[in-house]
Amino acid sequence: MAKNTKHIAIYGKGGIGKSTTTSNISAALAEAGHRVIQIGCDPKSDSTNTLRGGDYLPTVIDSLRDSGKTRLEDISAIGFKGILCIEAGGPVPGVGCAGRGINAAVGLLQELNVFEEFEADYVLYDVLGDVVCGGFAVPIRDGITDRAYVVSSSDFMAVYAANNLFKAIGKYAPSGGARLGGIIGNSVLPGYPQALIEDFAKVTGASVAGYVPRSPVVAQSELYGKTVIEASPQSDQAEVYRKLAAHVASNEQLTVPAPLNVTDLRDWARSWGDAINKEAVSSGTAAN
Repeated sequence: MAKNTKHIAIYGKGGIGKSTTTSNISAALAEAGHRVIQIGCDPKSDSTNTLRGGDYLPTVIDSLRDSGKTRLEDISAIGFKGILCIEAGGPVPGVGCAGRGINAAVGLLQELNVFEEFEADYVLYDVLGDVVCGGFAVPIRDGITDRAYVVSSSDFMAVYAANNLFKAIGKYAPSGGARLGGIIGNSVLPGYPQALIEDFAKVTGASVAGYVPRSPVVAQSELYGKTVIEASPQSDQAEVYRKLAAHVASNEQLTVPAPLNVTDLRDWARSWGDAINKEAVSSGTAAN
């Protein structure tokens, strides 16, 4: 790895907005003058779309499958503000481990000395956060990254995925794996959703890196195939991402969280359900 390069993994369950969050962090870092690489580690291979206008980008796993050998220019594209965009890809649907592309991508990039020659300040790995396949644990398991963030909302399955990531960090951190940089609350408004995430962080010994509110600017920007930083740089939402990127860039308070077991997680979730329902009843807004 290039000296002083920060390798950062950003996890999150499918559909939670991890790619949108990662790409906007990358764009904000690049806008601030940093050299950035973003590696999409999701089999859908769409992590870097909004950094490069949505054009097709051959994946590492497809290139290796087709030719056995490949060059950096065959599997990368230069995106917004010089960001080097790479998609790991995955196996043919229904065959093999969905995380296999991560191993292939990292191995190839190390073989090509990409991190050193590109002189990256930051390398961001956008990783599917339903950590059920060992391949998806590669970025936090093998010393590739030293820090990980998890994108979550106040929905139970998003919290469940975050808790699973905490289990993986707890397993691998003692032997040199990544530690947790914090939770990123996505599409979270003030009130009980934010309080729920704060409480989850408290009971697991984690921290909250920041909150990204729900905004139509995000969807509008993506319709143009761009990040918010590029499409709407003067917007309040762009400032949210800039603040989040600055925190991710400077944060050195890395921890090993204490995940809840399944029973305790369910009990914790039910206690929040009871509290929310009680508040709804008192205000006359409870569901029938």
